[in-house]
Amino acid sequence: MEPTSPLVQDTPKYFIQSRVSRCTSLESPQVSLSKADILPSFAEKDSEEQSDLQSNPIIFTTEKILPIRSHKKHHNQISTPLQNKNQPASDTLKSDLDKAESALKTYIRLLTIATSNREDKIKLLTAILSSIERAWSLPSVGRDLAYKLCDVLRTDGGIDVILNQLSEIRHSKDKHPDRDLLLGSANVLSQSMTVPNREYVANCLNGLDTIVAAADYFKDDKDVTKAALGILECLFKHTGTTCKRLLQSGGLDSVLYACRYFDASVLRHCAVSLANLALYGDGDCQQFMITRNAPEWLFPLAFSEDDGVKYYAFLAIAALGANKSLEQAVTKSGTLHLIEPFLRNRDPVEFGTSDRAHMHGHSIDWLARLVPLLNSKRVEVQSLAAFHFAMEAAIRDRQGKLEIFKELNVVEPLKQLSRSSFRLASKFSSKALEILGEIPPNSLYPQVMLWTTDDICHWMIQNEIGDEIVQGFREDKVDADLLLQITDDELRQDFKMERAIDRRRFFRELNKLKQIATYESCDAVSPGLDDFLKGIGQEFRQYSYQMSKTGVDMSIIKTINDEHLALDCGIANGIHRMKILEAAKKVSTAVSPYVSDYKSFDKNLDVFISYRRSNGSQLASLLKVHLQLRGFSVFLDIEKLAAGKFDEGLVASIQSSKNFILVLTPNALDRCIGDTECKDWIHKEVVSALNGNCNIIPVIDDFQFPPNDSLPDDMKHISHFNGIRWIHDYQDACVDKLEQFITGNVTSKRGSNYSRNPLSKAGSACSPTPEGVNFHPNFDMATSPLLMTDSIDSLSERKDVEMKEFQDDGGCSATESSID
Repeated sequence: MEPTSPLVQDTPKYFIQSRVSRCTSLESPQVSLSKADILPSFAEKDSEEQSDLQSNPIIFTTEKILPIRSHKKHHNQISTPLQNKNQPASDTLKSDLDKAESALKTYIRLLTIATSNREDKIKLLTAILSSIERAWSLPSVGRDLAYKLCDVLRTDGGIDVILNQLSEIRHSKDKHPDRDLLLGSANVLSQSMTVPNREYVANCLNGLDTIVAAADYFKDDKDVTKAALGILECLFKHTGTTCKRLLQSGGLDSVLYACRYFDASVLRHCAVSLANLALYGDGDCQQFMITRNAPEWLFPLAFSEDDGVKYYAFLAIAALGANKSLEQAVTKSGTLHLIEPFLRNRDPVEFGTSDRAHMHGHSIDWLARLVPLLNSKRVEVQSLAAFHFAMEAAIRDRQGKLEIFKELNVVEPLKQLSRSSFRLASKFSSKALEILGEIPPNSLYPQVMLWTTDDICHWMIQNEIGDEIVQGFREDKVDADLLLQITDDELRQDFKMERAIDRRRFFRELNKLKQIATYESCDAVSPGLDDFLKGIGQEFRQYSYQMSKTGVDMSIIKTINDEHLALDCGIANGIHRMKILEAAKKVSTAVSPYVSDYKSFDKNLDVFISYRRSNGSQLASLLKVHLQLRGFSVFLDIEKLAAGKFDEGLVASIQSSKNFILVLTPNALDRCIGDTECKDWIHKEVVSALNGNCNIIPVIDDFQFPPNDSLPDDMKHISHFNGIRWIHDYQDACVDKLEQFITGNVTSKRGSNYSRNPLSKAGSACSPTPEGVNFHPNFDMATSPLLMTDSIDSLSERKDVEMKEFQDDGGCSATESSID
């Protein structure tokens, strides 16, 4: 047999099966690289060796790299990995690892010389990607193995080749760059961004600009976007300087644009990118995120069905919220308030094993940037940071690497937080300490009204109140009611706290306690009043108990004056009194949604969004962001209210809204069918909007109306309203039309303007057909459940797409299918 070429000898007997086929040009998810695929010039020299190459693969398993020997009579049988029983497993692993490195080196070398054949390049890139991905997937040794392969990719020039390919495609004069080749290159780089490789890419000439330009060019291509964001998310955790350079290149804009997608794999890269940028970027970077409305775009990510997307979105908003100067802008987005509801039903240990992204834990450098969040003034931020350290402790415990927490100096902050009365923060901090082998200090629960005198004394000791004062509280048997109403004079006269600075420190800690206290265990505080004060600001909850004790509730909130607040409620801060009175003026008189005799309400809110929680939350949250960025005030209910209790504040918000957007996703109105008692949430909200004379705008996403006679009489006329068919790929055009409906200036294709006249009461005649609206030839007003205006008459100006059928038909009716 003719001797084998040295280059052929380096070619491994290697078979790699990718988890997901990433290149559209490859029909099969399996990528089998024979000599004929890799080295066509040598394929004819050794057909026996070629056969051996295809029949003797190496695969990664969860423990080690196992050689597989396949023969015709023993097809697909796995042999014993240790050929010599006396040979240590580590030696075999090292041997197979050497083979994997040799394989990767060969692929890189072949990729370098494959200058013209795109098919060869794509196959080689797919092989490189598969080997690295499979290494990362190993739960125990995967990190070390993947790092080794990524080092080979860098030292053997693989990254240089990939960056050159991305750069050549970006600068190509061809109007249609090779999308598959760019995708293959970006996929490999996104899976190879270890710390040394990040450093290498960041320092390459035009390396960052090349990545951002590729992301921008293919921003409407989901697969390329996913790969490009995978690279960006790693670069955002390189250094603060790299973060600034990426912002200057437009990297943040690329990430925020991708937040429009509904695909969880894309949104995860968005969330992780924003979390890394918020943690690694300095104050200037965080301020830049605010100016680019990053907190608003994190809101729809928090509504994703994927827990990983939610989690990293919360980490991003928490990192921003820890910056005191940005707190107001962060709070305004509403994302921060979603953190604690998310954490309540999740266990940090189980969460760490539920996702491959958490499998290996984060680097010490990344975790070090999370430590300051434990000392944040925001309870949501503290709770999330404690949750993550509990999860990270469990992961490191399985790895036997708990010593890193000593390097982080995180034990004392965790102990301090475990002693706090913040329930979730204390719970997760204690969990982390238990895993680390520390004894958690005694913690207090936030239900202050259930505290005993001993609990109160324990709270005082935690806050370093003097021993004599603590003993005085114990002797006088001070209970929770007395604690929450104690005055400065009582501290000075009854407990001999003479120093003014000591009394000020005491009330500072007491006010913090009042702000986080919960009152579910007693009826002393009106839930409506507590929510009202919390809506003004978290710090206003310190007045909930005192105001309730003096008899204030939501039924009289509009009648109280400054004197009542100052003298009866003991609110000394004049600015706080002014803000409470201003907020009280905006409160609408709460009425039942079942009656038709509504009073006149001040329409001080632009939009109320109603949606079905099961499948409409993502679209609803996306609409909220789009409208807020256009200057509209928007209310989106994000709390799950108690069953059978229609929140009065929710009714008031509907009545105070000029416009009512009804998000109709598949089967959104099914629960309304036969709901004669108005028990369904959407039914209640629609009735309130009809009775409140709101401008009702249905937004339809893959929805079909049920038969008109199946809906209750008090809401069946909703099917006659003009609406907008949502097309996700053309969001801006849809929101343009929605803005026109909100402002009342709707222009049809023929150029005619008309104002929408919503139903003023349930049972009224449906709104007139707008002049100039074109209908589908098969559209029958007598039978069609919805009169639809054309939802995207300006698409041709935004995209170079074929819209001939849409334009010929003059728009979409409810009986048509929307554009794919």
